[in-house]
Amino acid sequence: MFIHVVSEGETAFSVSQNYGVFLDNMLADNGLQNNPALVPGQALVIRLPLRSYTVREGDTLSSISQRFSVDIRTLLKNNFILKGQTDLVPGTNLIIEYADDNEKTYEFETNSYAYPNIEQSLLMSQLPYLTYFTPFTYGIKPDGSLVDLDDAALISLSKLYGVAPLMHLSSLTEYGNFSNERANLVLTNAAVQERLISEIMNNIEVKGYSGLDVDFEFIYPEDRFDYVRFLQNLHSVLGAAGLPLFSALAPKVSDAQAGILYEGHDYGAIGASVDRVLLMTYEWGYTYGPPMAVAPLNKVKQVVDYALTRVSASKLYLGIPTYGYDWTLPYNKEEVMASQNGAPSISPVEAISLAQKYNAIIQYDRTAESPWFRYTDESGTLHEVWFEDARSIKAKLDLAYRSGLVGIGYWNSMRDFPQNWVVLNALYYIKQL
Repeated sequence: MFIHVVSEGETAFSVSQNYGVFLDNMLADNGLQNNPALVPGQALVIRLPLRSYTVREGDTLSSISQRFSVDIRTLLKNNFILKGQTDLVPGTNLIIEYADDNEKTYEFETNSYAYPNIEQSLLMSQLPYLTYFTPFTYGIKPDGSLVDLDDAALISLSKLYGVAPLMHLSSLTEYGNFSNERANLVLTNAAVQERLISEIMNNIEVKGYSGLDVDFEFIYPEDRFDYVRFLQNLHSVLGAAGLPLFSALAPKVSDAQAGILYEGHDYGAIGASVDRVLLMTYEWGYTYGPPMAVAPLNKVKQVVDYALTRVSASKLYLGIPTYGYDWTLPYNKEEVMASQNGAPSISPVEAISLAQKYNAIIQYDRTAESPWFRYTDESGTLHEVWFEDARSIKAKLDLAYRSGLVGIGYWNSMRDFPQNWVVLNALYYIKQL
């Protein structure tokens, strides 16, 4: 795999010719099918095919799979141009095998999250690269019953691709807001907690979930040990059913880190009580904050280093964002907070489109390991955009690999980011249950 940084005057065609790769496949791998113009400083992921096949009339993915003794899921992963779909168009070049496939030595578990309103085609393009998939989210009513989720279609689709669906539980209320008071009620009221656990297990059985993922954030500091006991109770019941329990951890760097986001999460105790934990290593750059990388690698590494002192690497998932933000300048915190008019989140594909539209030059911050650029819109307003690309994703995956982490958790599947999946598939095996 190569990551090519575009120079002034280069075109998609010239880059594909220089590397000897199929243009259409390269465009698909980089999310450029609708906007093939290149931007100086833009990163392109390039994979060199070893064996390929041009689709003919009457071919099916199944027949090609049998012909080349390659399973269908591998064909889907090797060909983002298919976007997870088995319908074939004659003339399409399919990659059977890449030149560097035999260089992969490490396997990751992967998980991603999505709201029920995700476009089916977008989810289908990502499912071949996932071990787990988690519809977001079930909430909790005051009596411990569940706030339901319209998840049947997502569960069915994930199973169709051989991906294990996880039920997601948060402190969402019936009114659609997240509440630390509701979390407190569950953690301190035995009857409410008992009903909640009963409803969780019934829901898992009825809907066919493969496990549970719990994400209680902003827990009152005084509830931290009650939260651990709750997770232990869940783990006992789920374990008896042969099902895993996941939990999310705020991005801490020390035991004594102050702040309501951090004080309710005891890394060591939570890690010992569940099967997998997701490090929520993103949102340094966020909608109401100053422009900066969403997940600067130097900050992410600090969290990983601390986590490894409290939780086994065999349980840890690195959280990776699939989005960026578009801030207006100059940034004024007081004005932004007063107006609640934060920076909109955008996909990496949308970020490149903005750079194309406004003739921006993309920069790359080597400390944060993140791309960024500035542009001036039609009204004369200056903007600063930070996002993810093939380089930043490779840096995060390499950190997870060097740290021996078991998995990767993406927040989230709602945004188009082909480069992420292509880089992941190029460098690492993806566990399938």
